[in-house]
Amino acid sequence: MTPLCAIKRNDDLECSTNPENCCILYKRYGKPRDELVSMMKVLIAEDDPTTRVLLESHLRKWGYEPIITGDGIEALERLSGDGRPPLAILDWMMPRLEGTDICRRARNGRGSGVLYIILLTAKGKTSDIVTGLEAGADDYIAKPFDHEELRARVKAGRRIVELQSTLAARIDQLQGALAHIKTLQGILPVCSHCRRIRSDRESWERIEQYIVNHSDARLSHTLCPDCIEKHYPDYAARRRERLAGGNRRTR
Repeated sequence: MTPLCAIKRNDDLECSTNPENCCILYKRYGKPRDELVSMMKVLIAEDDPTTRVLLESHLRKWGYEPIITGDGIEALERLSGDGRPPLAILDWMMPRLEGTDICRRARNGRGSGVLYIILLTAKGKTSDIVTGLEAGADDYIAKPFDHEELRARVKAGRRIVELQSTLAARIDQLQGALAHIKTLQGILPVCSHCRRIRSDRESWERIEQYIVNHSDARLSHTLCPDCIEKHYPDYAARRRERLAGGNRRTR
């Protein structure tokens, strides 16, 4: 499969992240970045049929997969279930549950999942915009909307989703690495006679075994000069003679 950073279809889907981040997304999802963009799900929660059709048409043309809902309860269920979209366009005024209420409930129940919300509203007062953003929306767009403005705001939301997904992938990598790291720390009880160490399980282990069990170190056995002299005096004497002969030849 072609690397993510090498794929370019058009200006809207052109890779905007560096190759390293592209590769992270590839490893996490198993698909090229622009395929992820083209398949990115976007929830449309709009009760007006005309606006709903218009939003769906634009999103499909821009390479997204719209998920259509007509009321607030259904929209909240879509944002809470499996396969939930990472990006949502919510109408403020909807039957059963308003867009601001969806924002609050989705934020409270979403956990650490990526979610970017654009609030679609005919309310243009500053106080209304503040209310929508404080409810949990990330952005807003006023009705009637300009399709180029909508495209730009959706694209900005997509970038945020991608960055958050990349960050989540980084965290997964770090957690996986930390799971394999074992460290030696704290005070280690060592027997002064046999030199064995008491483990956390209250058993006594040889020092080398304890190190192997609690770190990534691998031991290679050898003899220090003092132990050679003490336990193998004949070998130590021959070794000294060889060294002395070598030194005489080099003079």
